Amino acid sequence: MSDVLPAQALGTWVKLSSPTTVEIMAHAGFDFVVVDLEHTLLDLGTAQTMISLARASGLAPLVRVPDHAASTIQRVLDAGAAGVLVPHVDTAEQADALARACRFPPHGTRGAGSTGHAGRWGRLPRADYVRYGNEQVLCIPQLESAQAVREARAIAAVPGVDAVFLGAADLAMDVGRSDVSDLLAAARAAAGDAGVPVGSAAGSPSAASAALDAGDAFVICTNDASMLAAAAADTVAAIRRGSTATS
Repeated sequence: MSDVLPAQALGTWVKLSSPTTVEIMAHAGFDFVVVDLEHTLLDLGTAQTMISLARASGLAPLVRVPDHAASTIQRVLDAGAAGVLVPHVDTAEQADALARACRFPPHGTRGAGSTGHAGRWGRLPRADYVRYGNEQVLCIPQLESAQAVREARAIAAVPGVDAVFLGAADLAMDVGRSDVSDLLAAARAAAGDAGVPVGSAAGSPSAASAALDAGDAFVICTNDASMLAAAAADTVAAIRRGSTATS
């Protein structure tokens, strides 16, 4: 992963439809962004613009795809994404299909599309285009169920899986309780046994710092929409308090 993300990489979700968000996150100092196609109405055209702007701004552009469709993964990677996060991966068989969708033959099933962004519109030598796709594009399954935790070691050991991402919120929904720390610890240990890095999400700076201190290779901290909402609410509250104090 070091060729794509630095050690202890810090990123955020991009959910708003304005590509300007990506540039703002670059200036803020994030290492990467994850364009979220699962929980937003963002389309592939907007995602491509965000990917291009992220690369131009020095950010690694990852994309969370909405499903397991190989066609979606291929289009996102053709658009220049540095990798994909794939939701709800519960078995090694699913992980293998996803990893193969990210790789060119003989390692996978991805079709060649070197005339797009990933191939510099046909200007990148074919050998370099194929090498990048097979060696540097990140395939990151999301573990978000009790079954996924049970299968974590097998999923992480699948050739072509570069890291696993722990989806604590959906895991809590799946098992019906809010405290899933034991399950997350088991998944981290299983991935470690397979020699695969772990990523996680954090809702606050303190939680992100704790995850990095605990050894997670990358952390996705909050998102552009929530940061805007919190800043707006804090601004209004501060003005109201100041107005009341001086009246």
